[in-house]
Amino acid sequence: MRDWLHVGDHCEALLHVLEHGRAGEVYNIGAHNERSNLQLTKTVLDLLGLDDEMIEYVTDRPGHDRRYAVDASKIRREMGWVPTRSSWPEGLAETIEWYRDHEAWWRPLQGGAFNATMLPEPILKLGALGAPAPEP
Repeated sequence: MRDWLHVGDHCEALLHVLEHGRAGEVYNIGAHNERSNLQLTKTVLDLLGLDDEMIEYVTDRPGHDRRYAVDASKIRREMGWVPTRSSWPEGLAETIEWYRDHEAWWRPLQGGAFNATMLPEPILKLGALGAPAPEP
């Protein structure tokens, strides 16, 4: 089991913590939206109009954790932050649509062609943790 969180919610929560969090505190970010890998896989296939025959079942690796969970109650309780994009399966459908609409961005990454100049302009301006952004 894993907590499924839309990337937009994750980014929004990080910004919220940066702007409103207390120095030295830890804020776990989560959506209380747990799904198994199999549930995720079946939902993705369904949203793509494909059937379960595409699933290849494999043996879990030794020591594989059955559940990755976070307690995100603190960020909700102390800061009032709640996810707004992680509803299931709508948030996942939105993510799939993004990848369909931006194939020109992700397709080259499959061949290991990534470099910092491929990042969207707002991220390039931020740089890494306040460091100067790389030159394109």
